[in-house]
Amino acid sequence: MSKGISLPPAAVNSRSDDSVLVEQVQAGDMAAFSRLVLKYQDRVLNTCWRLTGNLDDAQDLAQEAFLKALEFISTFRRQASFYTWLFRIAVNLALSQRRSVARRVRLSLHDGDGPVNPGHQAARLEERMASNEPAPPVRVSARERERIIMDALAKLDDEHRAVVVLRDIESCDYQQIAGILELPVGTVKSRLHRARMMLRERLKAIM
Repeated sequence: MSKGISLPPAAVNSRSDDSVLVEQVQAGDMAAFSRLVLKYQDRVLNTCWRLTGNLDDAQDLAQEAFLKALEFISTFRRQASFYTWLFRIAVNLALSQRRSVARRVRLSLHDGDGPVNPGHQAARLEERMASNEPAPPVRVSARERERIIMDALAKLDDEHRAVVVLRDIESCDYQQIAGILELPVGTVKSRLHRARMMLRERLKAIM
């Protein structure tokens, strides 16, 4: 009897649905590709935004990621899920963009409207960073708390920022992150632990 890891029904169905759509796209059905875009566009955009810190760049990168996915979809061999393959393209583009514009003045992560509620994302990160130590007597507004949390995320280096965005904001599992970043699961876990420690240190005044 197989002792392999079993996936939740929703995950299995999602992967199966994607496989069917990919097969249809490979056969020339552009409507199927549109369905894949609709399914993942918000998450791809949000990931690019959180990695680059610039919403305009993120919109361009998300579009480029889907165009590249369409261009190379004939090479997709289902060794990974379509989701992992697509996000690998998007993350690589975003990190490359981030490195290439490192000295350019960028929009703050908390400025402007984004594809996903930043307050909700800040709350996710705060929950992940929370410790059992008594909270310090610091009072800040909800908006200021969001700004502090997302600014702390923006100051992480690329490799630590990527794992936090994928795990604590996008809720990817370790296997998915390992596939997206092309890293061993153990490396993903150690980077995430280190990233959370750095964030916790920077956020200790409000946690």
